[in-house]
Amino acid sequence: MIEHNEQFAAAAFSKQSAVFDAIYSNNTIVQYKRERVREAMMRYVQQGSHILELNCGTGEDAIFFAQNGYTVHATDISQGMLNKAAAKIHQQALDEKISFEQCSYTNLQSLKDHKQYDAIFSNFGGLNCTNELDKVLSSFKTILKPGGVACLVILPKFCLPETLLIFKGKFKTAMRRFFSSKGRTAHIEGEYFTCWYYNPSYVKRILKGDFSVETIEGLCTFVPPSYIEHFAEKYPRMFGWLKSIEQRLKSSWPWRTIGDYYIMVLRRK
Repeated sequence: MIEHNEQFAAAAFSKQSAVFDAIYSNNTIVQYKRERVREAMMRYVQQGSHILELNCGTGEDAIFFAQNGYTVHATDISQGMLNKAAAKIHQQALDEKISFEQCSYTNLQSLKDHKQYDAIFSNFGGLNCTNELDKVLSSFKTILKPGGVACLVILPKFCLPETLLIFKGKFKTAMRRFFSSKGRTAHIEGEYFTCWYYNPSYVKRILKGDFSVETIEGLCTFVPPSYIEHFAEKYPRMFGWLKSIEQRLKSSWPWRTIGDYYIMVLRRK
């Protein structure tokens, strides 16, 4: 059964599916984020592995992994996103490498194929759309093979570049994560749903005993969040400089936990 907030999120992203790629495919910072996440995933998951992707969106990452020697079972709660992804996959003749299923990540036990996967992948804060992340994480040990990897990209409770927006007078954006224990309202395509923020310590606590942490990396700790439009194009030299700093400090404390996102890779024991 899909809970109400997930229904609202599904409606929002189904509406956005028609324009999602047009909005984000040419965003330089979005592409930087994808490259970082994919590199982290491929560092720990060997080619030929079978990936279960959660909140797959329009299939951009599924296509990338399929083109690089992986097979992917891509899931999303939004039928609109799945329809868009399926059309792209068919157009690129990747039907044998990527399969699809509409499924909530809070109900992974209902997946049609009850096999165990080599890896689980969730990008760009999709997991922040539930207040039952503990339920999602707890299901991983039944759907991941021993030694399997989960690569998760999650929004933390504190974001340094976002907080600095207070100096530009953007108080609401700067402070939205500080008082988020009951979630914060998101607004997409006329639909409202709630997001929650989770620190790495929360994920580690839920998975303690069953998983070990391979890496935690900050993403957009120094590089501005992608909603700062055209930053990379307006200031290419500064963008390059910030990328180099982020690359150097991505795994260091405290920078690994105070970006717009963090990339967390865990391995099932």
